[in-house]
Amino acid sequence: MTGRRRASRSGVFALCLLLVSLVGCGAQPAADSAKADVQRLLDSRSAAVLHHDETAYTRTGARTAYENLSAVPFASWSYRLTALHHTGATATADAELSYKVRGYDTAPVTVGRVLTLSLTADGKWYVDSDKPAKKSGQQLWDQGRVSVVKGAHSLVMGVGQSADSLDDYRALADHAVPAVSGAWGTDWSRHVVVLVPGTLDGMAGLLGSPAASYRGIAAVTTGEAGGSGSAPADRIIVNPEAYAMLGAVGRQVVLTHETTHVATRAHTTSATPLWLSEGYADWIGYRGTGRTPVQAAPELHSAVQDGDLPTALPTDKDFGFSSDPAKLAQAYEGGWMACRMIEDRWGVARLGTFYRAVGTHKKRPGAVEDALKSVLGVTLGEFTAEWREYLGGQLG
Repeated sequence: MTGRRRASRSGVFALCLLLVSLVGCGAQPAADSAKADVQRLLDSRSAAVLHHDETAYTRTGARTAYENLSAVPFASWSYRLTALHHTGATATADAELSYKVRGYDTAPVTVGRVLTLSLTADGKWYVDSDKPAKKSGQQLWDQGRVSVVKGAHSLVMGVGQSADSLDDYRALADHAVPAVSGAWGTDWSRHVVVLVPGTLDGMAGLLGSPAASYRGIAAVTTGEAGGSGSAPADRIIVNPEAYAMLGAVGRQVVLTHETTHVATRAHTTSATPLWLSEGYADWIGYRGTGRTPVQAAPELHSAVQDGDLPTALPTDKDFGFSSDPAKLAQAYEGGWMACRMIEDRWGVARLGTFYRAVGTHKKRPGAVEDALKSVLGVTLGEFTAEWREYLGGQLG
């Protein structure tokens, strides 16, 4: 009796182990199978984008997104599924989207996306929505149908913009690129990608930041500081509302300024102070416009006229968008005047050499001082004193 009871208990225990084993082994393959199915779906979706196959794209999900992005010249487009949250006939997928724009991106742009999916009657997954992941900015096609205008040195993509408007941006960008190369040199890509959303809110959406951060800012440039050469092309993102308030010269200055940031990105590092990077971009922006110091630096002109001559070069903090608008303008103008002074005394080539020399330092301390000494032959104190004298002479 005892032996049989033990045998019976052993049999029950073994059966339980077998059931646990079967359930455990069965659950993982099911999850893996769902992930594999979704990844295949995303692969098919990617192929449809690249081959401009709207029919194939529609088989994978709603076609609205395809209509929005169909005009963009992609060289690559792929998803990497990172997580799948599956409940019955619906699922949420976390994925990394990587893409390159043909002729402009040297490496993929990679962004986080969240896709919602559902099972069709025949048991296949279908994409219901594809949106930016939390803390990821929107892509232009998230905001509507993208129109594209290609220039000699530029690619302009916009949403909610007329063909004439985008062509105006194309003309500005095509003028800016050779203007920048004429001063900086040709050791950069010599082309730009300009994104023109429909509104200020659209600009903020692309940057993943509140709209209040960019109100009054005509354009910004995104990119990798101290570019490694493997980063994708920078994007110049326009605030169409602020841009519309500018005159013809102002619009060209802004586009040329931002293009300068694209050109100098690889030589702009944590060692580069904002008075130099922003001042140099303004210097190229205003170059050839005929604008005098009094016309281009009105706030600094007023300060000098009032006897409030700056005692030091602008600090990075002076360039904060939350600063007093007059003080912010004075910071940009002061940086521009410093670069203009270097051009006047040492020449265009030496100004570019100075910029590059500052960026070669790994840290901020000593970077400007060393470059001033080695390239221009002056100390920071001597340079500052000469800059103050220059301000007084040009703006007094």
